[in-house]
Amino acid sequence: MASENPFRCILKTLQKPGGGEFGNYYSLAALNDPRIDKLPYSIRILLESAIRNCDEFQVKSKDVEKILDWENTSPKQVEIPFKPARVLLQDFTGVPAVVDLACMRDAMNNLGGDSNKINPLVPVDLVIDHSVQVDVARSENAVQANMELEFQRNKERFAFLKWGSNAFHNMLVVPPGSGIVHQVNLEYLARVVFNTNGLLYPDSVVGTDSHTTMIDGLGVAGWGVGGIEAEATMLGQPMSMVLPGVVGFKLTGKLRDGMTATDLVLTVTQMLRKHGVVGKFVEFHGEGMRELSLADRATIANMSPEYGATMGFFPVDHVTLQYLKLTGRSDDTVSMIEAYLRANKMFVDYSEPESKTVYSSNLELNLEDVEPCVSGPKRPHDRVPLKEMKADWHSCLDNRVGFKGFAVPKEAQSKAVEFNFNGTPAQLRHGDVVIAAITSCTNTSNPSVMLGAALVAKKACELGLEVKPWIKTSLAPGSGVVTKYLAKSGLQKYLNQLGFSIVGYGCTTCIGNSGDIHEAVASAIVDNDLVASAVLSGNRNFEGRVHPLTRANYLASPPLVVAYALAGTVDIDFETEPIGTGKDGKQIFFRDIWPSNKEVSEVVQSSVLPDMFKATYEAITKGNSMWNQLSVASGTLYEWDPKSTYIHEPPYFKGMTMSPPGPHGVKDAYCLLNFGDSITTDHISPAGSIHKDSPAAKYLMERGVDRRDFNSYGSRRGNDEIMARGTFANIRIVNKHLKGEVGPKTVHIPSGEKLSVFDAAMV
Repeated sequence: MASENPFRCILKTLQKPGGGEFGNYYSLAALNDPRIDKLPYSIRILLESAIRNCDEFQVKSKDVEKILDWENTSPKQVEIPFKPARVLLQDFTGVPAVVDLACMRDAMNNLGGDSNKINPLVPVDLVIDHSVQVDVARSENAVQANMELEFQRNKERFAFLKWGSNAFHNMLVVPPGSGIVHQVNLEYLARVVFNTNGLLYPDSVVGTDSHTTMIDGLGVAGWGVGGIEAEATMLGQPMSMVLPGVVGFKLTGKLRDGMTATDLVLTVTQMLRKHGVVGKFVEFHGEGMRELSLADRATIANMSPEYGATMGFFPVDHVTLQYLKLTGRSDDTVSMIEAYLRANKMFVDYSEPESKTVYSSNLELNLEDVEPCVSGPKRPHDRVPLKEMKADWHSCLDNRVGFKGFAVPKEAQSKAVEFNFNGTPAQLRHGDVVIAAITSCTNTSNPSVMLGAALVAKKACELGLEVKPWIKTSLAPGSGVVTKYLAKSGLQKYLNQLGFSIVGYGCTTCIGNSGDIHEAVASAIVDNDLVASAVLSGNRNFEGRVHPLTRANYLASPPLVVAYALAGTVDIDFETEPIGTGKDGKQIFFRDIWPSNKEVSEVVQSSVLPDMFKATYEAITKGNSMWNQLSVASGTLYEWDPKSTYIHEPPYFKGMTMSPPGPHGVKDAYCLLNFGDSITTDHISPAGSIHKDSPAAKYLMERGVDRRDFNSYGSRRGNDEIMARGTFANIRIVNKHLKGEVGPKTVHIPSGEKLSVFDAAMV
């Protein structure tokens, strides 16, 4: 059983500079252990958590010793318990978590217990951000139109989440239309340091979205976990984790003129993939950190899943404090954060001697060596320098089908397909861009690239360049603050002119919510087997994720997304070929529209202001009219609707008794699927559209759901019947049983019959 914390002797009081107290804290310095100064800052957060939660039951003194002796214990793969300070959910992954909590309450009630005891024990923040789709684009009314459609499709889910926010204690639900979970976390939800009833401790978070790591850019330890781990954390259970190795990533120098955070993160991703960082922390340090904005740090931290690390951590320093003030945190809060972290050996001060930190291994990058690049056509870590893009594209056409190949015959590579677009003759070739999306999270936290994209648009409009009307262009900011600074700068009108109107605030194209492309364009692609392209500023470009008809998908910075939209193709050498023809008939080149760092910096300084953040997040708690009009039951037990195809009562606890039945044996099991490398969560549990011939589609049609109302797998994660049928339903999955055939099927053993994965599993 739990006992009193043996470390209460190091509980100290943190004084305010002008008198008074901030609160009490467990002092690492008071341990008087020289090993602390050698610990990476990310490990110090694990250490503080173990000390604070030590009860000799869930967390023991020997766990504290393991972390203190990190330099010797981490290579031995020892396990430690970790109790994060809070949990972060988005609606795709959050709905199943709330469904589970609701059915736990039912089970508690059925067994004669107090169902109201089922509540999160740590703060839970849920941001509804994954449901908006780009149904309407290139329209100044797109935000309202898409939100209305979002509510029509998801009214039932939203009502369920609104019920949960009222029924459960310790749960905040941020309504739709507020922004993407990671940026709302960065700008508003993150505490950096908690003060709970007078006890100070570092903020830490686990989330059910893999890109929870974005918060590491703010010095908050956070990473993505599975739903079961997140729910256990909610209910006060410690996570069991292997004490990780930490890769020290030293940054030196300064980015050259014209380089973006995207160029930097794609370079970092490639380096770390090559080094091997799976299961490890990456901690950034070095004098180059002084030159790296918080938004740039967040961009790098966000892509931790793409380089394979548990997190990419940036310790708190003066840049972090400046960002906290910019985003509207009070002076008193920022003062408390700085005082606590300095007192507890968790603050980096570049005026002090370099730390004695020891790392498991080390990497170094001179920021001056970063060059413009994109990544693709099928994976985020396949970086392509911009100057090599045209040659790389042609090699992809030649190469056999794979991560860098489409196997298009030589004689077919240059074919041009004629089609009719709204009465106008048009043409498509391999590599032509049909989707260009400045999409949420990786980049839309970053004013420098967002305003950089707007400056590209301004220069292009002034020179008379246009985007072809059949390219689906969109802008989905990470938060409402982006709208405010684009308006303040006077640059949004140029983005609108090129078709990059704001379509919504949430995760769109990157999660597969790109909506339909024009029917004539779709037919031209399908009928002629064209390798059409999407260019997006998100972080994931796996096959079949962005859109079923874009087989080539490239990650690029927001300014480059605009540039590729103007060019209309990825088959271009920006250094030598014109991007288009201006209004005076003059050829316009990439260099003619690309802004300098000075231009970007000046507009950032004048347009991104603290009041914008305060106004945005004061409004966020008030919801919006559609959310506020949702009527929900007031009971603490959920009233399940057996006819619902969105929220389904799970079978886990039905017939449950006080005596567990024990484990079941496995008998006559056969191999269902046989995979190679690079199987992702998106292959296992796709979030995108539901194919008309899939088992999930059959299930929905049997219940009277029209095809136009299928919505997505992600939006239906509150229904276990849909998700069972959606497992391994990715349209681009490669199963070795099928001997080269691509798709969500398998060979049933022992009959040899080719079936959908779900049907084979059910036989």
